[in-house]
Amino acid sequence: MKNKKRLLRISLLVFVFAILVPALSVTALADLDRIDEYRITVDVNDDGTLKMTYHVVWTVLDSDSEGPLEWVKIGVPNDNFTELVSLSDTARSVTKLSENGSWVRIDLDRKYYAGETVEFDFSIVQDYMYQVNKLTEGETVYSFTPGWFNDVRVRKLIIRWNGDKVLSKAPECLVDEGYLVWEQSLAKGVKFTVSVTYPNDAFGFDLEKTIKSDGQGDDEPGYAFGDEGDGDDGTIGAIILIAIIVIFFVVKKKASDAAYAGTANFSGGKKITRTRIIYYPTCQGCGAARSEGEENCSYCGRSLVKDKEVITEDQIPDTEKELKNIKTDGTYTYSGDPNTALRIHVVNIPVTRSSTSRSSSRSSSCASSSCACASSCACACACACAGGGRAGCSAKDFYNTALKLSQLEKRKRNKK
Repeated sequence: MKNKKRLLRISLLVFVFAILVPALSVTALADLDRIDEYRITVDVNDDGTLKMTYHVVWTVLDSDSEGPLEWVKIGVPNDNFTELVSLSDTARSVTKLSENGSWVRIDLDRKYYAGETVEFDFSIVQDYMYQVNKLTEGETVYSFTPGWFNDVRVRKLIIRWNGDKVLSKAPECLVDEGYLVWEQSLAKGVKFTVSVTYPNDAFGFDLEKTIKSDGQGDDEPGYAFGDEGDGDDGTIGAIILIAIIVIFFVVKKKASDAAYAGTANFSGGKKITRTRIIYYPTCQGCGAARSEGEENCSYCGRSLVKDKEVITEDQIPDTEKELKNIKTDGTYTYSGDPNTALRIHVVNIPVTRSSTSRSSSRSSSCASSSCACASSCACACACACAGGGRAGCSAKDFYNTALKLSQLEKRKRNKK
């Protein structure tokens, strides 16, 4: 009897590996599209809502497997958004789409085929995005994670956040013409989060609209596999579950490693950006002299930046050898000139977040914000779910990977 059960376990494991490895390999390696630029500009309105302007550059790599690109979905923080406006001729129509999460659907002006690139722009006004007194009494925090993509690499994610009245931000970032600027490349399934803090009286924050909690993991059920019996069958279920998890993470890690291969300026798990900044010695607006460390004129607020250029480590002269060894954020005097600085920005390579499903369509996953997750669309987080792609997350599923574990669940019951 024991030998039969052992044989059954081995057979099940072989079956799982035989079915899932090819399926997950296809999932990890298929590149139907590429996002060359994903830029979001954020301005805070007087009532605390956010004016969010999106600019997306989307390249089609394969128009045979899923057909040409005709429309996409872009994830937004939650479904409390209004004033949806198309800002480009390539976006024939822009509509609100909320199903198991929150999206904006963009119908393009025509079909786009492999090798073609489309750029489109739209804007929304987003509500329910802040937490009053989240970390410190008297301070309000916005936390924002743009919709990320499980099946599409993002060459350049740029978040530009109006820096007016900001107390602090995380992670550290550049400042350009009054905007806080974060720039990041994203492998498949990777997300990037920023937070910005204001004094409570900076805008008209409404306590009734403050986010209560992120609900992280609160609604995740405990899964028990097995059948009514002597308990040994539960071990079989556990083995299958462990095998699925191990295979999934191995494949996703390989996909992530492949996406990062060849990326410049990555060293020791960090991406280091070096920006040479040349300042005007006097304000070009009011003529006031620039004080050391100033980015904007303290009198009229005008930017004092004359020129800004990202440089490589090799471009730093040998006379500035100590700057080559700096691996932490900061702004340093460059070449002994008080009006020239070298800003060093360090970003840890993000850790990929695995997904529990994949649509055969070009789709993204979730956009973090404030609401409890209600998605069956590759979302194991507890945030407002969102996606982007040619079809909905549940449109097609060749390998049934979107099947919820709760549908397979059988709670173990004691024999009477």
